[in-house]
Amino acid sequence: MPNHDARRQLDARQQLQDLLDREIAVAHRLAQNLATERHALTGGSPDAVKDTVAEKTQLLAGIEALEDQRRMLWDNCTAEGIALGVLVAERWRKLLELIAGCRTANEVNGHIVHIRQNQVRQLFDIVRGGAPVIYGPQGKTFAKALRALAQA
Repeated sequence: MPNHDARRQLDARQQLQDLLDREIAVAHRLAQNLATERHALTGGSPDAVKDTVAEKTQLLAGIEALEDQRRMLWDNCTAEGIALGVLVAERWRKLLELIAGCRTANEVNGHIVHIRQNQVRQLFDIVRGGAPVIYGPQGKTFAKALRALAQA
């Protein structure tokens, strides 16, 4: 039976390695998508933004499904005392690095969205007759009070 246990451990490690490889591939696609999203956000195409966000949602759902599978397989391996090995650890580290990079890229994209929202809000305020927003010498914004240049 020792041969059967060794084979079972090898199969479990291989399944986990394969699953992590698939998750890494999806994370690479997500990283590329986030770069495309950033480009779309700084460009002028709402359709491009919409398309990249839709793709990002699908990729995140795919990562979540793979992650659920990975957790289940991981739990089974650790419950059975299966040593996961160096190759699994390397893949795990790579996945964590990719996901951290994706998180940072997504935060940058969110910041771009926030800046754009503020710009649109300021433009609407100006169009509606509100006080224009100006910048001081330190780069801080403030609304300049409108005053009449001359009185009748």
